[in-house]
Amino acid sequence: MKWHKILVVLLALVMAGIGSSAWAHGPRVRLGVHFGGPVWGPMWYPSPYYYPPQVIVVPPPAPPPVYIEQTEAPQNYWYFCKSAQAYYPYVKECAESWQKVLPQPEKQP
Repeated sequence: MKWHKILVVLLALVMAGIGSSAWAHGPRVRLGVHFGGPVWGPMWYPSPYYYPPQVIVVPPPAPPPVYIEQTEAPQNYWYFCKSAQAYYPYVKECAESWQKVLPQPEKQP
């Protein structure tokens, strides 16, 4: 009977030591006395793994499109003097008004 009292006191001390806050962040081993049938399933759960926060990268907005208005190329005119039957700059002065003429490519013989 004496050994029975020692076992109960020893078991009580072990149970009190396991339940103290000093073991709160220690190993996750559990000791205990179970009455009844066997317990199926995991008795120990691993510490949860916390994933780092997901990094979301938002690209800067695209610059607005730039539209370049294209105008027609300026027409380069030749100036013809009818009385001299020649073009400027070969004739510097003309008796009547100059006639604007679109440039003509040279004719190949």
